[in-house]
Amino acid sequence: MPYFVYILKSLKDSGYYIGHTKNVERRLREHNLGRVKSTKCRRPFKLIYTEKFETKKEAFAKEMYLKSPEGYFEKLEIVKKFGA
Repeated sequence: MPYFVYILKSLKDSGYYIGHTKNVERRLREHNLGRVKSTKCRRPFKLIYTEKFETKKEAFAKEMYLKSPEGYFEKLEIVKKFGA
């Protein structure tokens, strides 16, 4: 089963959240229901980006890359393209 990296945009503060999961729809629902501690106070969210990977290891590596200084410009491009 594939894994996905996803980016959410908070409709409350216009900030972004990056994560990885097997089930994007379920995970978005969890974020919007307040079941994720780190995003609970930033609800609601909309999904702006997903990227598919064959393994959890690959998805996690991409998530960490996008959260790192090295991945900043790629994240910025994704946000500019899809984050409106």
